Amino acid sequence: MKFYSIATAAGLVSAVVGETIHGVTVFTRHGDRNSKHYSGYQLSPLGITENFEVGSDYRDLYIAAGSQKQILGISESKYVPSQVYASASDQQVLLNTATAFLQGLYPPLEDINESPLATQSINNGSSYTNPLNGYQYVVLHGEDANSPDTIWLKGDEGCPAAVEAQGTFEESSEFLALNESTKSFYSQFWGVLKNVYDYEPELLSYENAYDIFDLINVASIHNASFTSNVTSEQLFRLRTLADSAEFGTNYNKTMPARSIGGGSLLGGIFTQLNQTVSSEGKLKFSLLAGSYDNFMASFGLMNLTSANTDFFGLPAYASTMSFELFTTTDMTTFPSNTDDLKVRFLFRNGSDAGSQPTVYPLFGGSALSLSWKDFSVQIKQRAITSVGQWCSACSATQSFCPAPSMITVTEAGAGAGSSGSRMSNTVAGVIGAMVTIGVALLAGFVFWLARRRQSTRGMATTQVEATPQIEKTKSLESGST
Repeated sequence: MKFYSIATAAGLVSAVVGETIHGVTVFTRHGDRNSKHYSGYQLSPLGITENFEVGSDYRDLYIAAGSQKQILGISESKYVPSQVYASASDQQVLLNTATAFLQGLYPPLEDINESPLATQSINNGSSYTNPLNGYQYVVLHGEDANSPDTIWLKGDEGCPAAVEAQGTFEESSEFLALNESTKSFYSQFWGVLKNVYDYEPELLSYENAYDIFDLINVASIHNASFTSNVTSEQLFRLRTLADSAEFGTNYNKTMPARSIGGGSLLGGIFTQLNQTVSSEGKLKFSLLAGSYDNFMASFGLMNLTSANTDFFGLPAYASTMSFELFTTTDMTTFPSNTDDLKVRFLFRNGSDAGSQPTVYPLFGGSALSLSWKDFSVQIKQRAITSVGQWCSACSATQSFCPAPSMITVTEAGAGAGSSGSRMSNTVAGVIGAMVTIGVALLAGFVFWLARRRQSTRGMATTQVEATPQIEKTKSLESGST
């Protein structure tokens, strides 16, 4: 994904006189890493640096004093838990991605010359700061694979319907034609990949387009002796073939199940923006970390390919897409009328220094922003907005899926209104349902016990009438057990 054609004055982000930013939601891809082909892959130092630098750039854009588009009322230096929400799947690469981004977003206080804010005095006259020059511990919600809230980040995983639909791409005429026409191209890379422990020559085909590109791309970055083995033209073609394979796998207008992951991601993004609206701007910045496949699925769902054909391609490492919630007038408070709110979509491809998020029109239109009302209508048509809806669309069997009617629409950012420790409404709904069932079972047991006691006492009374007093006592005691 190159995006050569987007550097236009109309598209570049800039400070706009009279505008007020009330909230931002960002979805980020991980930075440079080892190849996914090998288990246990992780971010490289380069990748962590990329995510950190992107977080720093977003700080400069939306948070720091004097920033171009500072979010109204956001704390410029010290992290305030109620203002920021961050979430990532419970996977090492994605957790570290979000952590590095947040380190750039709210760096150590002493590093930004805020020592007074970093220091706390106690009664004996001693003063203390957080370790690492006043390091700020921004709360990051790690979503376990068995948690309902994981669907907003990795909705394509654990989804049988999505897996089945994505598999049909290999039956398409597009796939079959490319698989045939690229055989000789892929075969020339056996000398490069023959030392990969589980590779055989027959695996060198368009069917494994992404895996082959990933292995060779990672080697081109990290293996100094590798650069002479593959030309830049060959690497570019490997990437464009991976682009087409992954976009075809993750989006097809006539087969919506392929993009369930993208639909649930859009549902999570909408939830965060809606939380900013419903809290009247108390939640100011949301960060979600995920993978390229859901980027591509959401590109298709939001019709971004009609705005720029580069959206058919893989996003670069550490790419971000963001949604600004803003008003077109200079304001000092959150608007009392939501009709005054607008939404703008921006995309930044990669982490190159000095690159800025660029505005693109959504949903096949030409407008660079939409009213909150229109955006909500459009996004809901494309998004998965409840766990029950996801379970139904996926034909999923997760433990939180058997009774979707008991599961409420999630608010992944519900905890952001306090210290970040509050559970999401989804989890609360599941627990509430379990408690309800438990109460019902307990009530049934109490009713059964009462009836049994009544029945036993009736039997004991009959015995009492025919026995001495001492037997009456024994009968009553035995009836109470």
